[in-house]
Amino acid sequence: RKLKVTAGDQPGADLGPVISPQSKARIERLIQSGVDEGAELSLDGRNITVPGYENGNFVGPTIINKVTPNMECYREEIFGPVLNVVEADTMDEAIQILNDNPYGNGCAVFTNSGAAARKFTNEVDVGQIGVNVPIPVPLPMFSFTGSRGSFLGDSNFYGKAGLNFYSQWKTVTTLWKEEDAKTATAEVAMPRMQ
Repeated sequence: RKLKVTAGDQPGADLGPVISPQSKARIERLIQSGVDEGAELSLDGRNITVPGYENGNFVGPTIINKVTPNMECYREEIFGPVLNVVEADTMDEAIQILNDNPYGNGCAVFTNSGAAARKFTNEVDVGQIGVNVPIPVPLPMFSFTGSRGSFLGDSNFYGKAGLNFYSQWKTVTTLWKEEDAKTATAEVAMPRMQ
């Protein structure tokens, strides 16, 4: 409720607009589908008006509680400021719910137990995992590491992977035999072709 929704270039902006009117309509449709299928809308970011940008593609922060894996808002990646809250009775059930989803972008766990955090990070099949922080958004020093249906292509773009994308790798394999050495002392002059 306290996040500032405005144009992304405005001072203090927490959330800017989504990419297009079609994206906004899709996000709002998926929010409504959750409500229609029995989820609880704890925070509704639809129908937000930003002064000076009345025709903008703005969707405010939205929280949908009581989401289940069979709901469309869970099955589809929303790509908007929407948090789906899915409840599980056990850690194993939570991991199974995540791993059964065809997408593998990211997830988070909040815990005081190092053992629970390790179990979760080792067993979930997603590219980005937050432990006691929301999903870590890929910054330039990290690669985007979505997996399965959340990733297309054969390499990531940010971080080392991005640098490697624009780099030419070279492998040099050499063999030096002792009997090929011409002198036993170091040569410090520029080598010349003979």
